[in-house]
Amino acid sequence: QVQLVESGGGLVQAGGSLRLSCEASGRTFSRNVMGWFRQAPGKEREFVAGITYSGASTDYTDSVKGRFTISRDNDKNTLYLQMNSLKPEDTSVYYCAACLNDALGIATTRSAYDYWGQGTQVTVSS
Repeated sequence: QVQLVESGGGLVQAGGSLRLSCEASGRTFSRNVMGWFRQAPGKEREFVAGITYSGASTDYTDSVKGRFTISRDNDKNTLYLQMNSLKPEDTSVYYCAACLNDALGIATTRSAYDYWGQGTQVTVSS
């Protein structure tokens, strides 16, 4: 069992920055591939970024490459998403997720992830 709690969302102007955090408890955090997803109203939940348990490998969806950075601190059981140069189209509820099957590498599909946080709202105004 893994419990995930996101924080750090809010309202920001276009071009601004936010840092999301996801605190994990339960099953050993450092063994899990972790990911960030987002879901805008009326749209499917989409992969944003993922990171291996060691932090050595990361993956991003094309629309956030060069602007977002995923990282983790296994000593603090915390996952981060640094978001810079935010755009109105980044407005969504952002979710962190844990994948227990590390044989998948950094999975980009929603169904590969086993545990989810409750989400945090990010709103970018133009």
